[in-house]
Amino acid sequence: MPVDSYRYLPRSFREGFEAFPIQETEPVRAKLAVEITDAKIALMTSSGLYLENQEPFDTDTELENPLWGDPTYREIPRNTKQQEISAAHLHLNTRDYYVDFNVALPLDRFTELESEKRFGSLADTNYSFMGYQQDGTPDWRSNQGPELIGKLKDQGVHALILAPA
Repeated sequence: MPVDSYRYLPRSFREGFEAFPIQETEPVRAKLAVEITDAKIALMTSSGLYLENQEPFDTDTELENPLWGDPTYREIPRNTKQQEISAAHLHLNTRDYYVDFNVALPLDRFTELESEKRFGSLADTNYSFMGYQQDGTPDWRSNQGPELIGKLKDQGVHALILAPA
């Protein structure tokens, strides 16, 4: 099923957003510091998932300014259950996340891979953010990103896998 990324934007904005050039970049390849069988892996999604007991992502400001996206992130424990998940993202259809949030943050699938010894372990804390971030978002680059990196290091994470929405 195709996703209409512009569905919630005013019609007058759609043509401008569709005209944005796609930025082509070379993939980044990094060698793990440990063998994959010893690696601790964390997951991150750009789907705007959050726990029902957490503050939702700020969609009110985004509605007022469609060029803005909430730069904060939410911590999602590895043992999160389906009924604990909510989603806030105006550029995505979040309906499927309420059926199975693993389509956006595959915690259950990685737990299965962990039990099969495909890698060392899944991090206790994983992360979600609202993927609509303009290039150069100052708060993400100067605050949220470095803070997240510190938390990953504190957990002893060797690799972070982005599950894009």
